[in-house]
Amino acid sequence: MGQTVEAIPERKDIPSELKWKIEDIYASDQLCEVDMSEVRLKLPEAVSYAGQLGMGARKLLECLRLRDEIDYLVVKTYTYSRMRKDEDNANPAYQSMHDRAASLAVEATSATAFFKPEILAIPRETLQRFMAEEPKLELYRVFLDNITRMREHTLSASEERIMAMAGEIGHAVPAIFTMLNNADLKYPSIVDESGNTVEVTKGRYIGFMESRDRRVRQDAFDALYSSYRALINTIAATYSASVKSDSFNARVRGYESARHASLDQNNIPVEVYDNLISAVRSRVDLMHRYARLRKKALGLPEVHMYDVYTPIVPDVEWPVTYDEAKEMVREGLAPLGEEYIHALSAGMESGWIDVLENRGKTSGAYSWGTYGVHPYVLLNWQDNLSNVFTLAHEMGHSMHSYYTWTTQPYVYSDYSIFVAEVASTVNEVLLTRHLLGRTDDLARRMYLLNHFMEEFRGTVFRQTMFAEFEKITHEMHESGQALTPDAMSQAYLQLNRDYFGPDMVLDDSIAFEWARIPHFYTAYYVYQYSTGFSAAVALANGILDEGAPARERYLDFLSGGSARYPIDLLRRAGVDMTSPEPVLSALGVFEKTLDEMETFFEAK
Repeated sequence: MGQTVEAIPERKDIPSELKWKIEDIYASDQLCEVDMSEVRLKLPEAVSYAGQLGMGARKLLECLRLRDEIDYLVVKTYTYSRMRKDEDNANPAYQSMHDRAASLAVEATSATAFFKPEILAIPRETLQRFMAEEPKLELYRVFLDNITRMREHTLSASEERIMAMAGEIGHAVPAIFTMLNNADLKYPSIVDESGNTVEVTKGRYIGFMESRDRRVRQDAFDALYSSYRALINTIAATYSASVKSDSFNARVRGYESARHASLDQNNIPVEVYDNLISAVRSRVDLMHRYARLRKKALGLPEVHMYDVYTPIVPDVEWPVTYDEAKEMVREGLAPLGEEYIHALSAGMESGWIDVLENRGKTSGAYSWGTYGVHPYVLLNWQDNLSNVFTLAHEMGHSMHSYYTWTTQPYVYSDYSIFVAEVASTVNEVLLTRHLLGRTDDLARRMYLLNHFMEEFRGTVFRQTMFAEFEKITHEMHESGQALTPDAMSQAYLQLNRDYFGPDMVLDDSIAFEWARIPHFYTAYYVYQYSTGFSAAVALANGILDEGAPARERYLDFLSGGSARYPIDLLRRAGVDMTSPEPVLSALGVFEKTLDEMETFFEAK
């Protein structure tokens, strides 16, 4: 007899205590509709301010306040409708509500498009006079500074209109790659561990790469890359167009390079990017050692690129119920102090989290919410340790939002991607250290260490290698070199050679991996994963080693929102990302973990 597969429950069958309380945003759908109508009434009023922002301090203040009111309601209605839809994507009522909320957001963006150009058109001395005349404008000083610091890279009104129109062409490049990568590319089938013929897909690929059957790993690797290799000329032309678009926009705006232009959006000094690469390069020997460890642990005569993802520690049975997970997270995050744990516990028990999978529910996990309410977490809970880390991770994001929202006014209620992954990773590091400190089971300890090392490899080493590839390709174009498929593939192959070292056999196909990375179409984005992870490791270590002073600095960081620039927020917390030290410190933690795992496998 075959096994009975438990049916996925309907939404109505999920216990209420395991659902988020979305009614905390709106008690009814009708109230959301009322606010959408309110936005529509306010948009003509917003448009009426066009051409008037430079006419006086009072006009500027009125428009800033109206902008906040509109933005607040747009975000609130969009968030509510999207989260309702995520509960059951088959529900037509919420499909419709979400579509209308999304359209309303576009309308609002269009209606307020005049805002930044007009602010930039106000002479610096006039803006300073406005600030002196109207004390209530002081609230917006950082907000206005963040706009006006871009003044020298802002064009005339007519030129900005041309750039906006040209932007539609630039946006077509990633759209072309997305369609090619997600719709048109087809992959061959392989035979899986059970002898079944299965088509390789992007969704299944990592699962195949984690297989204990090496033949399956190799077949999936070859199948995936054969598809990209067959279209490498088309993909190279597409990525080349993306790089050229980045460089064109940077040159027109008077930046030294596309890298300078991208990092300036969050006021990040270019040395942060360069220090990351140089710091990781200086300790790339650690990655070489990890490759050797994989070879030994897997008992292989040689280690190939298709051996990188398969676990080197045997599977460990570690079932954890959701109630047990909440307690593990509370205990693991205790170093963050009573105030943090009290708020965390209240959130986990009072309707922040939608726990269980149900039919039609959005997959995966996320943290979201809206200012003036509280954060929310979507889970699809399974009773295993991986889900405990997911809970800690997403609650890290939520607690970041909670502290920001309870501290900052609406105008500074968001935070940049540069710091967004710090709080979630701090939680994961603290949980890992806690679990390592309380387990006497050697197999479980090695499982935890391997989990941590894989997070490190995938986030710090891999994303830094990606960041270096972006730097190389953009510099090739900016120095007049052609971005041919061969030139880019050879550059990428050399990076793999440098990062993985002499023990890794570099299969020819890995030279084409760059061709399947969607993030490359958002230039100079991925480095933030590496810097964020490094900052988080440094902050977690400081909290554990120093105690209360480091904890208070960290809670201040969580409360900062966008009231300061991200580099300054981290510096106040005790991490200076303009220095290579935080990255080197994090790599030192990786080294200690590697030392222990090497000792374990040498003793076997």
